[in-house]
Amino acid sequence: MPALARLIRIGLAAGTAATLITGLATSAQAATGTIRYFDVNQQGFRIDNPPDNVCFNLQARADEIDNETNKTVRIYLNADCVTRVTDVPPGGARSHIGGPRSVRVLP
Repeated sequence: MPALARLIRIGLAAGTAATLITGLATSAQAATGTIRYFDVNQQGFRIDNPPDNVCFNLQARADEIDNETNKTVRIYLNADCVTRVTDVPPGGARSHIGGPRSVRVLP
């Protein structure tokens, strides 16, 4: 019986370790910082610490987008991240690019 109990404990420990490793590997990553954007009337909007690879539909057509995050932001002309326009590196900005409607942080 002690040998069986020991095998069970080893199996539980291995299973727990595998679960932790898998959970950590698949946890969502996020950019640190803010995506700021402004409409043609210079009304400002922001997205704070956006998660990677999630499409954000903007509240208004953007006339300017400032990437104040630590990751590259991809800009799309249409909602739901359809029709890529350009990428903005960390610390970069783009303006007058056709009024994009959505953005996504690249992993």
